[in-house]
This record gives sequence, C-alpha cells and structure tokens, in this order.
Amino acid sequence: MVLPSFARPSSRRSSRRPATPWLSWAVGLTACLVLCVAAAAAEPAPASALRAVAERIEAHKEALARANAAVVGVEVTAIEDARSIVTLGKERQGSGILIGDDGLVLTIGYLILEADHVDLVPADGRRVPARVVAYDVASGFGLVQALAPLGLLPARLGVSSAIADDEPLLVASGGDEADLSIARMVSRRAFSGYWEYHIEGALFTVPARTDHSGAALFNADGELVGVGSLIVGNARGQGPALRGNMFVPVDLLKPILPELRERGSSRHSRRAWLGLNCIEFEGQLRVMRLSPDSPAEAAGLAPGDVVVAVDGTPVSDLASLYRVLWSDERAERDVLLEIRRSGTLLSLPVRSIDRMQTLSRPPGV
Repeated sequence: MVLPSFARPSSRRSSRRPATPWLSWAVGLTACLVLCVAAAAAEPAPASALRAVAERIEAHKEALARANAAVVGVEVTAIEDARSIVTLGKERQGSGILIGDDGLVLTIGYLILEADHVDLVPADGRRVPARVVAYDVASGFGLVQALAPLGLLPARLGVSSAIADDEPLLVASGGDEADLSIARMVSRRAFSGYWEYHIEGALFTVPARTDHSGAALFNADGELVGVGSLIVGNARGQGPALRGNMFVPVDLLKPILPELRERGSSRHSRRAWLGLNCIEFEGQLRVMRLSPDSPAEAAGLAPGDVVVAVDGTPVSDLASLYRVLWSDERAERDVLLEIRRSGTLLSLPVRSIDRMQTLSRPPGV
C-alpha cells in the first residue's frame, strides 16, 4: 500500500498537561480557536461565541476529562520485511482510544499495518504490550488488544453525523508527548485517497494538528466521534485553502465492530485491489505511481497514463473509479481498464487481487 506523505505516522509535540489545570487550559485554547476561525472567515470573534463554548466545556468537564484519559499512545515496530516500511517507517508512533472494558483500543489502521510488536502507553508512562485484532482496509480503522490491564475507563462512542457546525470539539493524542486542543468541524463530506481508499462522511477540522495519527476527536459531551487520519491542505474542500485534519467518523465503526473482532477485517475490505495510485488533474484521472509488484504494474500501466473507463464505464475522478471497481464484490477478477497514453486509447486487462492477502504477518500468525 502506498500512502501519501501526510498519512505517515504523525509527529509528536508537547508533554502531557497535568490534570488539575486541564479545564482552564482548554478554555484558553477555546479563545484561540474562536479567533483563528473568525480570522479565517474575515469576521470579528464575538465574545458571546467564546462564552458559549467555555460554558459548554465547563458543564461537561468531568466527561471530557474521562474521555481524555482514555487516549493512549500507540508504539509499533513493523515486521522486518514489511513493504509498508518504505512509506510508514519501521518504528511508528501515534495514538489510540480505549473503547472496551476488555482492553480493546481503536486506532488508525496504517499505524499497525504489518506490525510485529505493539505497545500501548497510558498517561502514567507504562508500556503495555498489545496484539493486533483487526486492520480494516475499507474504513481505515485498526484495533489492538491490551495484554495487561490499562486501568482506564473506556471512552463512549458518540454519533458523528450529529455534530453541529458550531459545536466545540476536542482533539486528544496520547503517549509520552500527549496533547489536547480545541477544534471546529468545517466540513463533512466523502473522502477519496489515491491509495485506493474511499469513505463517506469524513470529518474535517481546524486548526491542523501534526500529531493526528490515531488521535481522538471528542464532542462536547466527551463522546468519541472520530479517529485522526490525515493533514489536508484545505479542510473546507473548496474556496481559500484552510489547513486542517481529516478524521474517520466513528459511525463507520459501529456496524462492523463485531465483524472486526471476529474476523480481523470487514467483508468490505475483501475487494479488488490494483495497486494503482491516481490523482485528479484538470478533469482527468492521471496515474501518479504504481505499487511495486502490483496487478497494475504487471498489466503494463505507467505513470502519466490517464484512466478513461473501468469495465466499459467512464470514470473521471477517484470516487467514480472506486465505485465502479468495487461494484463487483469479487476481490480476484479480470478488470478491463481503458487508458489514454500519449493521445492513444489502449485497453489493458488487469487481474485484481485481494489486498489483505498481500500483507506480511509475524511468524506463526
């Protein structure tokens, strides 16, 4: 799997704040957020908006403190020969959120991709070993299970689709250099990634956090509504650029959680994979690169090719490409790509494969 540079395990920042001044610090950050968002909108920051946000945080401070405590660091060492080392590195750091009384921790999937060893790091600095439970290609989620008690209360799952435009949100990361800040959702829309990834209802927030990998997005009631995935150049999706983060909505987790626990992935992850990394450029779907030893590489596609149709259906953007490719639930099948290369139309047959079968696993797994 080739991931963009902004999907690499995120960098770490300041040290964890002590619990006592947490509320006053959060309210202070709220003021910064209101000023930041107002400046981006070229509007003055109303004092009433600041007071409303601060009062809402005050009213839910216990729930928010519990939610923050459920966020842990995730430290990963990849398998020695893992292909993902090229894009993600062998040693990875990010965050996860305890969501089960049995030590089940939710994180972003690319952190634990082809993992050999996983440690969880609660606020007291302990290293608690964990095992990988699930890696889900379709949603982007990952699950790990603590192998010793974490001594924490799990976070409650909220409803991502219920977030109001003016609702204050909190972003929390874990580990040795945990951080907490206030955020605001500026858009909610489908997201397509060039590494053959698409989800509905992604949450886009500002201001941007660099320690986004697996970070928790909580609503004002202290409920988990999203898991951090990326830094994006324009969180609004249109208009002037506004740097922010993309969070995978927790609504996508609820219907597949039992399946992830039982099978290690959802059935939607068993789908056609080509190893074809495309970008949308001037109304065209242009091949940017090919994953090594992938079906697309074997079929003879090359960077610069323009994908015109899949199995006879025209495609012009990533969403339409994936919609057509995955409309057939068979992971291994013959796919006919029509491409334009140097002004010439070509038809190239590609034999898709199940991406899950290409991932390296620790010995004995």
